[in-house]
Amino acid sequence: MKAKGSELIPVLTIAGSDCSGGAGIQADLKTFSAHNLFGMSVILSVVAENTARVISVHDIPTQSVDEQMLAVFEDIVPKATKIGMIGSCELMSCVAKNLSEFKPQNVVIDPVMFAKNGHALMPQENCDFFKQTIIKFADILTPNIPEAEFLCGFKIANEEQMIKAAKHLCSLGTKAVLLKGGHSEANANDVLYNGKEIYILKGERIETKNTHGTGCTLSSAIASNLAKGKDLFHAVSEAKEYVRNAIYYSLNLGKGCGPTNHFFKFLDEK
Repeated sequence: MKAKGSELIPVLTIAGSDCSGGAGIQADLKTFSAHNLFGMSVILSVVAENTARVISVHDIPTQSVDEQMLAVFEDIVPKATKIGMIGSCELMSCVAKNLSEFKPQNVVIDPVMFAKNGHALMPQENCDFFKQTIIKFADILTPNIPEAEFLCGFKIANEEQMIKAAKHLCSLGTKAVLLKGGHSEANANDVLYNGKEIYILKGERIETKNTHGTGCTLSSAIASNLAKGKDLFHAVSEAKEYVRNAIYYSLNLGKGCGPTNHFFKFLDEK
């Protein structure tokens, strides 16, 4: 019997590996699968973490990163690329070189700087280098409020300051910014700025501690939607709805902040 071949849209994540499965590469690949896409990965770091703490971060040698990028782009060119945690300046230079060479489309950059428990994943001294080398490749940048404060150098306490921060981040080279408002005390609204227009995207705050990997999941969901050909506004809006459900149906696993449920669509509620 001859196999019945089929095709899926390919999508790439360039990020760190989370051995606990809730964030990083693992969250991205689950998100791609949930969107019926073919997920590929370039691993930058191996993070020993769980729902309660980060134990260690070990960077992958840049030669291996170069080889992973070559292996992907010479064979299966992704329709969108999500970039997550890049901890060291050496890795930033390596990633920037490869982005310049392979010129991926629909680049979503999540500037991961802190784990859910507050552990710093990008040292302060690397922040300026990140702004100089990486942000310019983004079609959309997706920081939360602490990350935006880190990048902008000023406090963000209200919606007006979120808009100011989004515009400032666009001035650094990204084409668009989704500034996530989940850390805001006022509400959970996000600010989307496409370089011309501001959109306030209403957010519903869900009471749960199980939010490990939500930033990774949102950025990879946006990449998934862009890969499918959706415009930026709908790619972001639909990704937000996906993450809202993933949090609503989150998983009670671990001793700390449990993971979201990437495959909530397959739940059989009785």
